[in-house]
Amino acid sequence: MDLFTLTAAQLIRLIASGKASVKEIADAVRSRLKETNGKTNAFIRSYADELVRSGPCPIPIGIKDNICVEGREVTCASRILKGFHSPYDAGVIEKVRFSGGILLGGLNMDEFAFGSSSESSSYGIIRNPWDLKRVPGGSSGGSAAAVASGAAVWALGSDTGGSIRQPASFCGVVGLKPTYGRVSRYGLIAFGSSLDQIGPLTKDVTDCATLLKIIAGYDERDSTSVAVGVPDFTKALQRDVKGLKIGIPKEYFIEGIQPEVLTAVQAAVDFFKKEGAIIQEISLPHTEYAVATYYIVATAEASSNLARFDGVEYGLRSLPDKARKSGIVDMYEETRAKGFGKEAKRRIMLGTYVLSAGYYDAYYLRAQKARTLIKEDLDQAFLDCDIILSPTAPTTAFMIGEKVNDPLSMYLSDIFTIPANLAGIPALSIPCGFDANRLPIGLQLMAAPFAEEKLLATAFAYEQAHSWHLERAVI
Repeated sequence: MDLFTLTAAQLIRLIASGKASVKEIADAVRSRLKETNGKTNAFIRSYADELVRSGPCPIPIGIKDNICVEGREVTCASRILKGFHSPYDAGVIEKVRFSGGILLGGLNMDEFAFGSSSESSSYGIIRNPWDLKRVPGGSSGGSAAAVASGAAVWALGSDTGGSIRQPASFCGVVGLKPTYGRVSRYGLIAFGSSLDQIGPLTKDVTDCATLLKIIAGYDERDSTSVAVGVPDFTKALQRDVKGLKIGIPKEYFIEGIQPEVLTAVQAAVDFFKKEGAIIQEISLPHTEYAVATYYIVATAEASSNLARFDGVEYGLRSLPDKARKSGIVDMYEETRAKGFGKEAKRRIMLGTYVLSAGYYDAYYLRAQKARTLIKEDLDQAFLDCDIILSPTAPTTAFMIGEKVNDPLSMYLSDIFTIPANLAGIPALSIPCGFDANRLPIGLQLMAAPFAEEKLLATAFAYEQAHSWHLERAVI
């Protein structure tokens, strides 16, 4: 029995029965990390000296490299933060430590979470464990690839426009973006402050519910954290969906979706109908504006957030040639030119442009109004249905290099995931099949704010009737 293939729930039962020790599990997963990382490049660094802890969930977990861990280097996979060591733990890391979690290391990602393919990291491209010539999705590509390959039992990612759910879809794991405010963002290095949420990537829904319970909860250090109760999400897991109202948004079933994705998602709809759920077509009329709205709001916030990285207090400092330049502004320019990658520069420039005096009203203000309309569409939909169902991504994992020179095509990879971030609602991706190349397909479920219990219960009912989540990538 390979311990690294098991879920956290299975491992906890083994520990309780005395059939495996926490150290044996940690050693098995760390060994798998060493075995696979040369192929996937999922981890930037490992914490080989991290102690095995006591607690109810002593599970090996990988941490996306934009979440602060005290005393550890955290770089957001960018040259500009090279050498920066966090002086404190993020709120979620404190909670993971308290539960007994074993921190495995920092996971690779798109630089500053800017991407949908994990090809923009300064630490190199991440590869999909199901096909090493393909991308794992982004920006939490390292998180998804680590769980899919057995190099981590759990992983933490962040989701700004689909960065947990799309990699989960591409790598055949479960990924959840919680409601905005459900999980503390304290210690998450910000991309888009009104959009970012930390969430779990796991092998199945039970593990997802368990990890969400660990990391959720109010944090006074995060001004966007919401003081709502944290239920035991695992107690909500059940197979009965009779009477559940599921909305199918007609705007999400469009031309350009890979036929095998459409077939798999339709099969999921048929399953829920057969189990007694009420299936109804709904309309989200402002969906067509979601991608444009997102790439104005997100880049504006990124431009503002990344202004702090200038070579003065931490990270990279690149001094200009004194024969030509010598001022502090020259140092800023030199540092930022050398420190940021191509995609980061693109988004900083776009964000600066839409916030500039001459274009603020034409772009940013309009985008915020469109965002309100998108949120109102979803609010209205949830008056009539419990869950909204759609594909997670329009295709399965694409080839490395296929879209890297076509930013618009790359941005459209997140067309189905972006609205949940704009509206702040919870959304989850769960495996629902494979295409002809044996690449995973993801099913997205969305729910009203703070309705994670209903979301997880629906996903669990689907998962328990299928075996997609039991398939493992072989590398």
